[in-house]
Amino acid sequence: MRNEAARLGRCLDALGAQAGGFEVVLLLNNCEDDSRAVAEAAKPRLPYRLHLVEARLEGGRAHVGWARRLAMDAAADLVGPSGIILTTDADSRPVPGWLAANRAAVAGGADAVAGIIVPDPAERRGLHPIARQRLSGQRRYERLMERLASLLDPEEHDPWPRHGYHCGASMAVRLGVYRRVGGLPPEPSSEDRAFFAAVLRQDGRVRHCPKARVVTSCRLDGRAAGGMADTLLRWSEAREGEAIPAARSVARAARLRAALRRAWRAGSPAAFPALPPAALADVLQAPTFGLALERAARRLAALTPRLVPAARLAEEIAAGLRLAAGLESGAPSARRDRR
Repeated sequence: MRNEAARLGRCLDALGAQAGGFEVVLLLNNCEDDSRAVAEAAKPRLPYRLHLVEARLEGGRAHVGWARRLAMDAAADLVGPSGIILTTDADSRPVPGWLAANRAAVAGGADAVAGIIVPDPAERRGLHPIARQRLSGQRRYERLMERLASLLDPEEHDPWPRHGYHCGASMAVRLGVYRRVGGLPPEPSSEDRAFFAAVLRQDGRVRHCPKARVVTSCRLDGRAAGGMADTLLRWSEAREGEAIPAARSVARAARLRAALRRAWRAGSPAAFPALPPAALADVLQAPTFGLALERAARRLAALTPRLVPAARLAEEIAAGLRLAAGLESGAPSARRDRR
Protein backbone atom coordinates (compact mmCIF):
# COMPACT_ATOMS: atom_id res chain seq x y z
CA MET A 1 0.00 0.00 0.00
CA ARG A 2 1.09 3.59 -0.60
CA ASN A 3 0.02 6.69 1.31
CA GLU A 4 -3.14 5.27 2.90
CA ALA A 5 -2.83 6.73 6.41
CA ALA A 6 -6.39 8.08 6.31
CA ARG A 7 -7.99 4.68 5.60
CA LEU A 8 -5.49 2.16 6.92
CA GLY A 9 -6.77 2.01 10.50
CA ARG A 10 -10.24 0.93 9.42
CA CYS A 11 -8.79 -1.84 7.26
CA LEU A 12 -6.64 -3.17 10.10
CA ASP A 13 -9.60 -3.10 12.49
CA ALA A 14 -11.79 -4.91 9.95
CA LEU A 15 -9.18 -7.65 9.75
CA GLY A 16 -9.20 -7.75 13.54
CA ALA A 17 -12.91 -8.62 13.45
CA GLN A 18 -12.20 -11.85 11.52
CA ALA A 19 -12.42 -15.14 13.41
CA GLY A 20 -9.58 -17.63 13.63
CA GLY A 21 -5.83 -17.38 13.86
CA PHE A 22 -3.85 -15.55 11.21
CA GLU A 23 -1.04 -13.04 10.68
CA VAL A 24 -0.95 -9.95 8.47
CA VAL A 25 1.84 -8.61 6.26
CA LEU A 26 1.53 -4.89 5.53
CA LEU A 27 3.80 -3.71 2.72
CA LEU A 28 4.52 0.02 2.90
CA ASN A 29 5.40 0.92 -0.66
CA ASN A 30 7.04 4.31 -1.28
CA CYS A 31 4.97 5.86 1.51
CA GLU A 32 5.39 9.58 2.17
CA ASP A 33 2.62 10.00 4.75
CA ASP A 34 1.97 8.68 8.27
CA SER A 35 1.00 5.15 7.21
CA ARG A 36 3.73 3.49 9.28
CA ALA A 37 2.83 5.53 12.36
CA VAL A 38 -0.83 4.56 11.95
CA ALA A 39 0.13 0.89 11.70
CA GLU A 40 2.44 1.04 14.73
CA ALA A 41 -0.25 2.77 16.79
CA ALA A 42 -2.77 0.09 15.84
CA LYS A 43 -0.61 -2.87 16.89
CA PRO A 44 -1.58 -2.94 20.60
CA ARG A 45 -5.30 -3.24 19.83
CA LEU A 46 -5.04 -5.84 17.07
CA PRO A 47 -5.68 -9.53 17.87
CA TYR A 48 -3.23 -10.71 15.21
CA ARG A 49 0.47 -10.29 14.58
CA LEU A 50 1.17 -7.44 12.16
CA HIS A 51 4.38 -7.64 10.12
CA LEU A 52 5.47 -4.31 8.63
CA VAL A 53 7.60 -4.46 5.50
CA GLU A 54 8.90 -1.28 3.90
CA ALA A 55 9.86 -1.19 0.23
CA ARG A 56 11.24 1.53 -2.00
CA LEU A 57 10.27 0.64 -5.54
CA GLU A 58 12.12 2.53 -8.24
CA GLY A 59 11.64 3.13 -11.94
CA GLY A 60 9.69 0.46 -13.77
CA ARG A 61 8.96 -1.40 -10.54
CA ALA A 62 7.15 1.48 -8.85
CA HIS A 63 3.63 0.16 -9.36
CA VAL A 64 0.92 -1.94 -7.76
CA GLY A 65 1.96 -5.18 -9.44
CA TRP A 66 5.38 -5.29 -7.82
CA ALA A 67 4.01 -4.06 -4.49
CA ARG A 68 1.40 -6.82 -4.35
CA ARG A 69 3.93 -9.40 -5.53
CA LEU A 70 6.35 -8.47 -2.73
CA ALA A 71 3.58 -8.55 -0.13
CA MET A 72 2.36 -11.97 -1.27
CA ASP A 73 5.90 -13.34 -1.40
CA ALA A 74 6.47 -12.14 2.17
CA ALA A 75 3.24 -13.82 3.26
CA ALA A 76 4.23 -17.01 1.44
CA ASP A 77 7.38 -17.19 3.55
CA LEU A 78 5.28 -17.13 6.74
CA VAL A 79 2.61 -19.74 6.05
CA GLY A 80 3.05 -23.49 6.39
CA PRO A 81 2.96 -25.98 3.50
CA SER A 82 -0.84 -26.21 3.66
CA GLY A 83 -1.31 -22.49 4.27
CA ILE A 84 -3.41 -19.92 2.45
CA ILE A 85 -2.35 -16.46 1.26
CA LEU A 86 -5.07 -13.80 1.22
CA THR A 87 -4.89 -10.23 -0.01
CA THR A 88 -6.90 -7.08 0.47
CA ASP A 89 -6.28 -3.36 -0.01
CA ALA A 90 -5.71 -0.66 2.57
CA ASP A 91 -8.72 1.32 1.30
CA SER A 92 -10.97 -1.71 1.79
CA ARG A 93 -12.66 -3.36 4.76
CA PRO A 94 -13.32 -7.12 4.74
CA VAL A 95 -16.73 -7.74 6.30
CA PRO A 96 -17.07 -10.11 9.29
CA GLY A 97 -16.91 -13.66 8.01
CA TRP A 98 -14.67 -12.81 5.05
CA LEU A 99 -11.79 -14.94 6.26
CA ALA A 100 -14.12 -17.80 7.21
CA ALA A 101 -15.75 -17.72 3.76
CA ASN A 102 -12.36 -17.93 2.04
CA ARG A 103 -11.25 -20.77 4.28
CA ALA A 104 -14.49 -22.65 3.68
CA ALA A 105 -14.09 -22.32 -0.08
CA VAL A 106 -10.55 -23.69 0.09
CA ALA A 107 -11.67 -26.50 2.39
CA GLY A 108 -14.33 -27.29 -0.22
CA GLY A 109 -11.67 -27.86 -2.86
CA ALA A 110 -10.90 -24.42 -4.30
CA ASP A 111 -7.30 -23.69 -5.28
CA ALA A 112 -7.97 -19.96 -5.31
CA VAL A 113 -10.87 -17.77 -4.21
CA ALA A 114 -12.06 -14.54 -5.79
CA GLY A 115 -14.10 -12.39 -3.43
CA ILE A 116 -16.75 -9.82 -4.27
CA ILE A 117 -16.27 -6.07 -3.91
CA VAL A 118 -19.03 -3.92 -2.42
CA PRO A 119 -18.80 -0.14 -2.90
CA ASP A 120 -18.68 1.83 0.36
CA PRO A 121 -22.32 2.98 0.87
CA ALA A 122 -21.41 6.39 2.30
CA GLU A 123 -18.92 7.17 -0.47
CA ARG A 124 -21.26 5.80 -3.10
CA ARG A 125 -23.86 8.40 -2.13
CA GLY A 126 -21.28 11.09 -2.88
CA LEU A 127 -20.68 9.96 -6.45
CA HIS A 128 -22.00 11.86 -9.44
CA PRO A 129 -25.55 10.63 -10.22
CA ILE A 130 -24.39 9.33 -13.60
CA ALA A 131 -21.69 7.24 -11.93
CA ARG A 132 -24.15 5.88 -9.34
CA GLN A 133 -26.61 4.91 -12.04
CA ARG A 134 -23.92 3.27 -14.15
CA LEU A 135 -22.50 1.42 -11.14
CA SER A 136 -25.91 -0.04 -10.28
CA GLY A 137 -26.64 -1.02 -13.87
CA GLN A 138 -23.18 -2.43 -14.45
CA ARG A 139 -23.26 -4.64 -11.37
CA ARG A 140 -26.73 -5.92 -12.27
CA TYR A 141 -25.54 -6.70 -15.79
CA GLU A 142 -22.38 -8.44 -14.64
CA ARG A 143 -24.39 -10.66 -12.31
CA LEU A 144 -26.77 -11.47 -15.15
CA MET A 145 -23.90 -12.39 -17.48
CA GLU A 146 -22.47 -14.69 -14.83
CA ARG A 147 -25.87 -16.33 -14.49
CA LEU A 148 -25.90 -17.00 -18.22
CA ALA A 149 -22.40 -18.47 -18.04
CA SER A 150 -23.34 -20.71 -15.12
CA LEU A 151 -26.34 -22.04 -17.04
CA LEU A 152 -24.51 -22.62 -20.31
CA ASP A 153 -21.10 -23.70 -19.05
CA PRO A 154 -21.55 -24.93 -15.46
CA GLU A 155 -18.49 -25.78 -13.37
CA GLU A 156 -18.88 -28.13 -10.43
CA HIS A 157 -16.34 -26.33 -8.25
CA ASP A 158 -17.86 -22.89 -8.95
CA PRO A 159 -21.65 -23.26 -8.75
CA TRP A 160 -24.28 -20.55 -8.79
CA PRO A 161 -24.50 -18.16 -7.02
CA ARG A 162 -21.14 -16.80 -8.09
CA HIS A 163 -19.71 -13.61 -9.56
CA GLY A 164 -17.12 -12.64 -12.16
CA TYR A 165 -14.75 -10.33 -10.27
CA HIS A 166 -10.98 -10.84 -10.06
CA CYS A 167 -9.86 -8.10 -7.70
CA GLY A 168 -6.82 -7.79 -5.45
CA ALA A 169 -9.02 -6.42 -2.68
CA SER A 170 -10.19 -10.01 -2.08
CA MET A 171 -7.99 -12.85 -3.28
CA ALA A 172 -7.06 -16.12 -1.63
CA VAL A 173 -4.80 -18.90 -2.89
CA ARG A 174 -3.28 -22.09 -1.58
CA LEU A 175 0.47 -21.72 -1.02
CA GLY A 176 1.25 -24.65 -3.31
CA VAL A 177 -0.79 -23.14 -6.13
CA TYR A 178 0.86 -19.75 -5.64
CA ARG A 179 4.29 -21.36 -5.99
CA ARG A 180 3.20 -23.51 -8.92
CA VAL A 181 2.06 -20.58 -11.07
CA GLY A 182 5.21 -18.62 -10.32
CA GLY A 183 3.67 -16.11 -7.94
CA LEU A 184 1.72 -13.00 -8.81
CA PRO A 185 2.60 -11.54 -12.24
CA PRO A 186 4.07 -8.08 -11.43
CA GLU A 187 2.06 -6.23 -14.07
CA PRO A 188 1.79 -2.40 -13.84
CA SER A 189 -2.00 -2.77 -13.76
CA SER A 190 -4.58 -5.57 -13.67
CA GLU A 191 -2.09 -7.77 -11.82
CA ASP A 192 -5.02 -9.40 -10.01
CA ARG A 193 -6.68 -10.48 -13.24
CA ALA A 194 -3.32 -11.69 -14.56
CA PHE A 195 -2.88 -13.83 -11.45
CA PHE A 196 -6.25 -15.53 -11.76
CA ALA A 197 -5.56 -16.05 -15.47
CA ALA A 198 -2.34 -17.86 -14.52
CA VAL A 199 -4.24 -20.11 -12.10
CA LEU A 200 -6.95 -20.87 -14.66
CA ARG A 201 -4.31 -21.55 -17.33
CA GLN A 202 -3.17 -24.50 -15.21
CA ASP A 203 -6.76 -25.63 -14.54
CA GLY A 204 -6.72 -24.37 -10.99
CA ARG A 205 -10.15 -24.50 -9.35
CA VAL A 206 -11.19 -20.88 -8.81
CA ARG A 207 -14.24 -20.26 -6.63
CA HIS A 208 -15.96 -16.92 -7.19
CA CYS A 209 -17.36 -16.76 -3.68
CA PRO A 210 -20.21 -14.30 -3.04
CA LYS A 211 -19.76 -14.70 0.74
CA ALA A 212 -16.18 -13.39 0.66
CA ARG A 213 -17.16 -9.73 0.70
CA VAL A 214 -15.04 -6.60 0.99
CA VAL A 215 -16.30 -3.02 1.27
CA THR A 216 -14.07 -0.81 -0.84
CA SER A 217 -13.62 2.88 -1.46
CA CYS A 218 -15.53 4.81 -4.12
CA ARG A 219 -12.89 7.52 -4.35
CA LEU A 220 -11.87 8.96 -7.70
CA ASP A 221 -8.16 9.46 -6.88
CA GLY A 222 -6.97 5.88 -6.86
CA ARG A 223 -3.44 4.57 -6.38
CA ALA A 224 -3.41 2.03 -9.21
CA ALA A 225 -3.89 2.76 -12.90
CA GLY A 226 -6.89 0.98 -14.35
CA GLY A 227 -8.47 0.35 -10.97
CA MET A 228 -11.94 1.04 -9.64
CA ALA A 229 -11.16 4.74 -9.11
CA ASP A 230 -10.31 5.21 -12.78
CA THR A 231 -13.53 3.46 -13.78
CA LEU A 232 -15.67 5.61 -11.48
CA LEU A 233 -13.95 8.75 -12.77
CA ARG A 234 -14.72 7.83 -16.36
CA TRP A 235 -18.34 7.21 -15.47
CA SER A 236 -18.58 10.46 -13.51
CA GLU A 237 -17.31 12.39 -16.51
CA ALA A 238 -19.60 10.45 -18.87
CA ARG A 239 -16.69 9.83 -21.22
CA GLU A 240 -17.32 8.54 -24.70
CA GLY A 241 -16.01 5.17 -25.82
CA GLU A 242 -17.15 3.04 -22.87
CA ALA A 243 -18.12 -0.48 -23.90
CA ILE A 244 -19.77 -3.59 -22.47
CA PRO A 245 -19.98 -7.18 -23.76
CA ALA A 246 -23.15 -7.90 -25.71
CA ALA A 247 -25.46 -10.35 -23.94
CA ARG A 248 -25.95 -12.66 -26.92
CA SER A 249 -22.22 -12.84 -27.58
CA VAL A 250 -21.61 -13.66 -23.90
CA ALA A 251 -24.07 -16.53 -24.23
CA ARG A 252 -22.50 -17.68 -27.48
CA ALA A 253 -19.01 -17.62 -25.98
CA ALA A 254 -20.24 -19.69 -23.01
CA ARG A 255 -21.82 -22.29 -25.31
CA LEU A 256 -18.62 -22.56 -27.33
CA ARG A 257 -16.53 -22.81 -24.18
CA ALA A 258 -18.70 -25.65 -22.90
CA ALA A 259 -18.45 -27.45 -26.23
CA LEU A 260 -14.68 -27.02 -26.29
CA ARG A 261 -14.45 -28.33 -22.74
CA ARG A 262 -16.32 -31.49 -23.75
CA ALA A 263 -14.15 -31.93 -26.84
CA TRP A 264 -10.92 -31.46 -24.89
CA ARG A 265 -11.95 -33.93 -22.19
CA ALA A 266 -12.96 -36.53 -24.75
CA GLY A 267 -10.09 -35.81 -27.14
CA SER A 268 -12.73 -35.71 -29.85
CA PRO A 269 -12.30 -33.24 -32.75
CA ALA A 270 -15.80 -34.06 -33.99
CA ALA A 271 -17.26 -32.53 -30.83
CA PHE A 272 -16.04 -29.05 -31.78
CA PRO A 273 -16.61 -28.30 -35.48
CA ALA A 274 -16.16 -24.54 -35.00
CA LEU A 275 -12.42 -24.79 -35.78
CA PRO A 276 -10.65 -26.32 -38.79
CA PRO A 277 -9.18 -29.77 -38.06
CA ALA A 278 -5.52 -28.66 -38.09
CA ALA A 279 -6.11 -25.78 -35.69
CA LEU A 280 -8.32 -27.91 -33.46
CA ALA A 281 -5.67 -30.64 -33.24
CA ASP A 282 -3.23 -28.16 -31.70
CA VAL A 283 -5.90 -26.95 -29.29
CA LEU A 284 -6.87 -30.42 -28.11
CA GLN A 285 -3.22 -31.36 -27.50
CA ALA A 286 -2.90 -28.71 -24.80
CA PRO A 287 -2.04 -30.28 -21.41
CA THR A 288 -4.72 -28.26 -19.61
CA PHE A 289 -8.12 -26.98 -20.62
CA GLY A 290 -7.04 -23.47 -19.65
CA LEU A 291 -4.28 -23.58 -22.26
CA ALA A 292 -6.64 -25.17 -24.78
CA LEU A 293 -9.09 -22.33 -24.28
CA GLU A 294 -6.37 -19.71 -24.77
CA ARG A 295 -5.22 -21.38 -27.98
CA ALA A 296 -8.76 -21.63 -29.28
CA ALA A 297 -9.56 -18.01 -28.41
CA ARG A 298 -6.64 -16.86 -30.57
CA ARG A 299 -8.20 -18.66 -33.53
CA LEU A 300 -11.91 -18.19 -32.87
CA ALA A 301 -13.11 -14.65 -32.19
CA ALA A 302 -16.51 -15.84 -30.97
CA LEU A 303 -14.91 -17.18 -27.78
CA THR A 304 -14.40 -13.55 -26.77
CA PRO A 305 -17.65 -11.61 -26.26
CA ARG A 306 -18.24 -8.78 -28.71
CA LEU A 307 -18.23 -5.27 -27.22
CA VAL A 308 -21.01 -2.75 -27.77
CA PRO A 309 -21.40 0.86 -26.60
CA ALA A 310 -22.23 1.17 -22.90
CA ALA A 311 -25.15 3.38 -23.90
CA ARG A 312 -26.90 0.10 -24.77
CA LEU A 313 -26.71 -1.18 -21.18
CA ALA A 314 -30.48 -1.17 -20.61
CA GLU A 315 -31.07 -2.92 -23.93
CA GLU A 316 -28.44 -5.56 -23.14
CA ILE A 317 -29.90 -6.15 -19.67
CA ALA A 318 -33.28 -6.82 -21.28
CA ALA A 319 -31.68 -9.22 -23.77
CA GLY A 320 -29.83 -11.00 -20.97
CA LEU A 321 -32.99 -11.38 -18.92
CA ARG A 322 -34.78 -12.97 -21.88
CA LEU A 323 -31.91 -15.38 -22.46
CA ALA A 324 -31.70 -16.37 -18.80
CA ALA A 325 -35.46 -16.82 -18.52
CA GLY A 326 -35.48 -19.09 -21.56
CA LEU A 327 -32.63 -21.21 -20.22
CA GLU A 328 -34.14 -21.50 -16.75
CA SER A 329 -37.53 -22.49 -18.15
CA GLY A 330 -36.02 -25.01 -20.55
CA ALA A 331 -37.57 -23.32 -23.56
CA PRO A 332 -36.98 -25.24 -26.82
CA SER A 333 -35.03 -22.37 -28.36
CA ALA A 334 -32.80 -22.17 -25.31
CA ARG A 335 -32.21 -25.92 -25.39
CA ARG A 336 -31.22 -25.70 -29.04
CA ASP A 337 -28.86 -22.84 -28.21
CA ARG A 338 -27.16 -24.92 -25.54
CA ARG A 339 -26.17 -27.68 -27.93
